[in-house]
Amino acid sequence: MRLHILGICGTFMGGIAALARELGHTVEGSDTNVYPPMSTQLEQLGIVLKQGFKAGHLHPAPDLVIVGNALSRGNPAIEHMLDAQLRYVSGPQWLGETLLADRRVLAVAGTHGKTTTTSLLAWILESQGVAPGFLVGGVPANFGVSARIGQSRDFVIEADEYDTAFFDKRSKFVHYRPTIAILNNLEYDHADIFPDVAAIQRQFHHLVRTVPGSGRLIVNAEDARLAEVLAMGCWTPVDTFGIDAGDWRARLTSPDGSTFIVAHDGRDIGDVRWSLSGRHNVMNALAALAAAHAAGVDVALALPALATFRNVARRMELIGEHRGVRVYDDFAHHPTAIATTLQGLRARVGTARILVGVEPRSNSMRMGSHADELAPSLRDADTVAFLKRAELPWDATRIVDALSGRGRTVASVDELVAGLVAEARAGDHVVFMSNGGFENAPRRFFDALREQPEA
Repeated sequence: MRLHILGICGTFMGGIAALARELGHTVEGSDTNVYPPMSTQLEQLGIVLKQGFKAGHLHPAPDLVIVGNALSRGNPAIEHMLDAQLRYVSGPQWLGETLLADRRVLAVAGTHGKTTTTSLLAWILESQGVAPGFLVGGVPANFGVSARIGQSRDFVIEADEYDTAFFDKRSKFVHYRPTIAILNNLEYDHADIFPDVAAIQRQFHHLVRTVPGSGRLIVNAEDARLAEVLAMGCWTPVDTFGIDAGDWRARLTSPDGSTFIVAHDGRDIGDVRWSLSGRHNVMNALAALAAAHAAGVDVALALPALATFRNVARRMELIGEHRGVRVYDDFAHHPTAIATTLQGLRARVGTARILVGVEPRSNSMRMGSHADELAPSLRDADTVAFLKRAELPWDATRIVDALSGRGRTVASVDELVAGLVAEARAGDHVVFMSNGGFENAPRRFFDALREQPEA
C-alpha cells in the first residue's frame, strides 16, 4: 500500500512513518519543517520527503493519507484530499487499528516526562530480553530510532493527551487501548485546545476507561489531580509510585537524584546510579519500573539497566564543553518542566552559575497561559535571556521584572546567543530551553564560543 503522511516530520508522525515502512508499505510524506533529527531518520529509511503542503504532492493519489494533528481546514493538501475524496485516517487511529490491536500495549501518559519514561520502560524491557516494539516522541539514544515494531507482543507507546486530528478532537491516547498505563502527572497545558484542568482530566478518564480489569494502572501517588481522575471511576488495579508516598518509592542517596534506592511495598530492592539528575527523573524511573513489574519483569534484575540508559535527544542533552563552559539543549515546554530541570542541575552543580536562554515556543507558552509561573520556575537560574519575538502577544517584561535583575528580554536569537557568549565564563552551565527548533541556538552558541579568541 502507498501511504502519504501529512505532517511527517513531527516526532509522532515520523514514528508512524517508520513503523509503516517496517510493515512493508511504500511511504512518503509532506511537511513544512523538514529538519533533523526526524528528517535524517526518515531519509535513512528511504522515505521521500516533500516540502510544504501542496495539493500536487497527492498526485498520483495514494492508497491512504495519514493526517497529522498539526493540519487543519484551509490547508491546500487537506482541501484537495477532501475534494478528491481520498481515503484518510489519523495517525493514532491508523496505529491503533493496524499495529496495536493484537499487542499488549504499555502506554505512558502525563503532562511531563512522557518521552523519558517511555524510553526508560522500553530500555528496561529490552535489557530483560523482551525486545518490545515502541513509539517514542523523540529518538532514544539506546535505540537510535524513534519507533520499531519489535519482536515480542509488548508495545510501549508515548500516550499524548493532545487532540488526534482536525476531524477527531479526542486525545490521541484513546486510540491505543493499553493493558498497562502509566499516569505520570497532570497539570494544565495545551491552552489552545483545553479550557481548563477539568477538561484534561476528562480526557485522562477516557483513557482510564479503556484499561481492562485484567490490566494495571501505574499512578503518581503525589498528584492530587490524578487522584481526582481515579475518583471519577476506576475498574483496574492500581499501583502507585512516589518519593514521599506510594507502593513504589525511592530514597535519594545524592541530592541531585543521580543515586537512589528503590523500594517496593516497604522492601528495598536495590540501588541505582545513573547519568540522569533531578527528582522528576527519579519519579520517571519509578513509573517505568512499576510498569515493567506489572508486565512480569523482575525489577531487581532490571535495575542495572538504568545505569546504561541514555536519554532522548534534547532532554538536558550536553552539546559540549569548551573552556570550562558546559552547554545543554533541553526540550522545555511548561514552567514545571523548567523548574524541575533547573532544580536537578542546581543540585548537581552547587554554586556554579547557570545561564538560561528561553524560547516560549509551545502554544500555551506563546498564548501567555503560563506567564505567571514562568519567573518562579527560573529561580535556580543566575541569568535568563528570554526571547521576546515581535509576534509574542503578551508583555514578557513582567517576567524580567519578577526576576529582580537576573533576566532580560531579547528580540532575536542572534541577540540572545551573542549576549550569552559575552557573559559566559569558565565553570558556567548554559541551558537553552525550548520545545521548538530555537533556530539551532544551542549549537550556534557552542560554535561561537569555540570561535572566540583565547583570553
